[in-house]
Amino acid sequence: MKEKVQTLNEAINLHISDGDSVVMGACLEPMIPFAAAHEIIRQDKRELTLIAPISDILFDMLIGAGKVNKITGAWAGNVSAGLGHNYRRAIEEDTPVSIRIDDHSNFSLGLSLLAGSMGVPFLPTRSLLGTGLLESNDALKVEEYEGEKLVFVPSLTPDVAVLGVQRADKHGNAHLWGNTGVAQEAAMASKKVILLAEEIVDSAEIESDPNRVLIPGFKVTSVVECKAFSHPSPMQGYYQRDHEFFHDYHKQTKTREGFLQWLEHYVTGVNSHQEYLQKVGYETLNS
Repeated sequence: MKEKVQTLNEAINLHISDGDSVVMGACLEPMIPFAAAHEIIRQDKRELTLIAPISDILFDMLIGAGKVNKITGAWAGNVSAGLGHNYRRAIEEDTPVSIRIDDHSNFSLGLSLLAGSMGVPFLPTRSLLGTGLLESNDALKVEEYEGEKLVFVPSLTPDVAVLGVQRADKHGNAHLWGNTGVAQEAAMASKKVILLAEEIVDSAEIESDPNRVLIPGFKVTSVVECKAFSHPSPMQGYYQRDHEFFHDYHKQTKTREGFLQWLEHYVTGVNSHQEYLQKVGYETLNS
């Protein structure tokens, strides 16, 4: 069986291209692949469509760095502090670029990815009837079926899903536990899957607990061993949410100048994820 292990730099360089649609943050608040977002910025990937129900500050950061032209999701901001400042500036001022929003609820986005994973063009729901989402997202269509009004939610088939897992083997078989969100749907719907794993383990360890396996390894494009890839978001069984980091981000990014200083300090001013961990004092935070 082919081994799929790559460095973070290699995985982003080889498998994410300008203009791609990318799922990041499929588990909602935990397991957000911040290390991948930092590398996307360092490699200057542009005109991305970002897809997720909740991404915490990851979407806001990529918007502020000028790497995004479209958001397909339910919300973009800082879960513990409020709407993202970069997101607001992009909508209100086209700063640094104008972005398009395809509004969803968490549930309807999950339906879109589930439809994509099933290979069907849409899935129906009642839950959006009477909501403003039908006005803000013209892809959501109200149709009648046997006398009943339903909203037809179109499928999504992203170019890439960047997903976090606690552990994986070299062939892409992986364990994910805790709040899995729409990670499985995103993986099955996407053309490529990059897994960021806290650790790479023997296949026997993965096989010993098949109930935790996210998707079959043959669906995975690349496996990256990347310690603390989701900092400052939490990882079930490994580390907690870094609340102070999130609050500091919200304060520092109130102005465009403040965000650029933050970006240079934590992302563009370091050469690797390991340097980032040293800068945030990860070992001290988790000792």
